[in-house]
Amino acid sequence: MPKILIKGLGLIGSSLALAIRAAHPDDQLVGCDVNSDSLDYAVAQHLIDERADDFMAAAPTADVIILAGPVSVICDDLALLASLTLKPDVLITDVGSTKQTVLRAAKPLQQRGVTFIGGHPMAGSHKSGVTAGRADLFENAFYFLVPGLAPTSTVTRLQDLLVGTHVKWLTVTPTQHDRIVGQLSHLPHIVAAALVNQTQAALADSPLGLRLAAGGFKSITRIASSDPTMWTAILLNNGALVADQLRAYQAELNRMETAITTQDAAQINAFFTHAKTTRDHLGPDRLGSLPNFFDLFLNVPDQVGAIADVTHRLAAAHLSLVNIHILEIREEVDGVLQLTFGEAATRDQAAELLQGADYQIVRRS
Repeated sequence: MPKILIKGLGLIGSSLALAIRAAHPDDQLVGCDVNSDSLDYAVAQHLIDERADDFMAAAPTADVIILAGPVSVICDDLALLASLTLKPDVLITDVGSTKQTVLRAAKPLQQRGVTFIGGHPMAGSHKSGVTAGRADLFENAFYFLVPGLAPTSTVTRLQDLLVGTHVKWLTVTPTQHDRIVGQLSHLPHIVAAALVNQTQAALADSPLGLRLAAGGFKSITRIASSDPTMWTAILLNNGALVADQLRAYQAELNRMETAITTQDAAQINAFFTHAKTTRDHLGPDRLGSLPNFFDLFLNVPDQVGAIADVTHRLAAAHLSLVNIHILEIREEVDGVLQLTFGEAATRDQAAELLQGADYQIVRRS
């Protein structure tokens, strides 16, 4: 009976526990967390089989150790593990959002011959803590793996353990991971937060102000509601790279500012044309063999029950949705509904089904 020790029972740690429990009911799950109430809840709800109040005492008996705290805590945990006598075939992994920092911290362990595989599931929620854990949190999400020196057989062992997450695996180097995540996640969070702060200041003297914020503004700034403490830690750990990306983004804004000031219509048009072309081609045909999502965009009338009708038809046909997003809804104007699927075939079946029900398909990607 393998013993799985999860250090950190927040949203990610508790969701991993639930996914492992679903796929491997006979494995022994041990939870460790600085919050005693979280451990009490995890035991009461059968997320774990037993609690470990002393990480140093629990780690030497574990077959797998999953470090699910913030990156700074993960690095401290790795340093601590390097001082312990662990099982010879123990597998250690993490879920941190930056990988170069974590892999540097893991070097002392690796030099001792201990297997460490860096990991990062690209999934989350506006909720946090052990009570927010869900077994399906990671379904169809990308899960980065940074194997480092780990053999293929050990990577397979980790993937088998986490088979219940139903993720899309991506193997990358630490540098690749931090560059990709910095550009696609860390930088956008800064941009969204900056836009909210600048807009609030710009409209501070307006009696209406942000009360008028509608579809476009809310869509682009949705991620500004993320946890400030978490994002402070992320940017401090991936700071140099994100700072470079931020300077490149600022240069792009400066070029646009110059074009507006000089009334350079050609430059302004080229700016938006290039962005539109790139954004419109984010589908699987441009990503080669990379695991991807498949989107269907359709018009839905702004009336009671319209979205429920769409989802009911999909459910009745046993077509599984990964995500659903309302791109625009205004009074007396059709809204655009974005339906995301895990397979191209499922998307195409959904398109045929909904077209047969007189829904207008705007685009597939």
